[in-house]
Amino acid sequence: MAQSMGSLNPPKPPFFATNTTIKHPAFPSISSFQPKSKSRQSKRYPRISVSLMSGQNQNQQQKSLLVDLSNSSRKDEVLVDVNRCLSNCLTETSLHLTVPGLKSKTRGKVRDIYDAGDYLVLVTTDRMSAFDRILASIPFKGQVLNETSLWWFNNTQHITQNAIVASPDKNVTIAKKCSVFPVEFVVRGYVTGSTDTSLWTVYKKGIRNYCGNALPDGLVKNQKLLSNILTPTTKAVDHDVPVTPDEIIERGLMTQSDYDEASSKALSLFNYGQRMASDHGLILVDTKYEFGKGSDGSVLLIDEVHTPDSSRYWIAQSYEERLRNGLEPENVDKEFLRLWFKDNCNPYEDEVLPDAPEELVSELAWRYIFLYERITNSKFEMPHMEEPIHDRISQNVALALSSLK
Repeated sequence: MAQSMGSLNPPKPPFFATNTTIKHPAFPSISSFQPKSKSRQSKRYPRISVSLMSGQNQNQQQKSLLVDLSNSSRKDEVLVDVNRCLSNCLTETSLHLTVPGLKSKTRGKVRDIYDAGDYLVLVTTDRMSAFDRILASIPFKGQVLNETSLWWFNNTQHITQNAIVASPDKNVTIAKKCSVFPVEFVVRGYVTGSTDTSLWTVYKKGIRNYCGNALPDGLVKNQKLLSNILTPTTKAVDHDVPVTPDEIIERGLMTQSDYDEASSKALSLFNYGQRMASDHGLILVDTKYEFGKGSDGSVLLIDEVHTPDSSRYWIAQSYEERLRNGLEPENVDKEFLRLWFKDNCNPYEDEVLPDAPEELVSELAWRYIFLYERITNSKFEMPHMEEPIHDRISQNVALALSSLK
């Protein structure tokens, strides 16, 4: 995820999201760069804090969450738009050809990154990545990731600074350039996963010390760990490589001071994310964070925060029963798409992968939107499709960059 681009490094740097769906954005949105018009207030769902409800009401709320996820009028409404846009996803961008002042393009797995001098322009596309390759394109996924991260960036500034400057479009963030640490801070609360570097994959091979963490015998898949653990990875040419904290320092990837600060922030962010998820009937299972160093020496949070791309989420209400019965938890992330590909091909070795079924793609789009609405208590605002997406992004980015000069 962290590649070199001059003094910056990342093909997946920081981003902050958009405009009307968030009540108190901390960073400029597109409305900051254009004449003020009558703003539309997004419909907001009432927040019901699960942790503060009685046992009976909490159980009713969690059952309602399961109903909302699997069968609801909101799902039907969203799927109409999703199915209409299956062939109109944002899969590629070429802003360096349409926006004055952009110097170069770096194509990440999900984001296209443009060098804008003092800034990076990060466009979050609808590409779906797993197993170190692109699996599919998911309608509205880029917007969901941007706006989900916006909410989390806004709500974690008491834990850490971030590199966000502005968000001029639903799919775009403008960020400060910084020196990105070539380490991903993966935090885990459960022994689970299906990829080569997942905790369950290595655990079932008999490994009992992973990235400096001692693991007890007798754990079963999807079991909660006694405490959250940090399992950092660094990047090889095309895949993640687990690494211990000592190796990070010995290889000169980070100084001890920078590592200590970033790891402490990562664990604090995860604890906060788990509490917020629990309040909404969800379990934040694991996630990853990336950090960079600003020109003033400060350690900044970059990339994405607690999105369904970077994190696993399970439904809390059904977790214990499904664990007892040896069933996979009900998830609200891309894990079920990963599992489909593992069942239907070898996603690491097959040169050509099968196309994901349309109903699977539509379901994943719905789950991403569902998670956004559940966490943020706001209704996802479908983009207007009359204007070509690339034209809209080009215009908004050009306007924003001219205002930042």
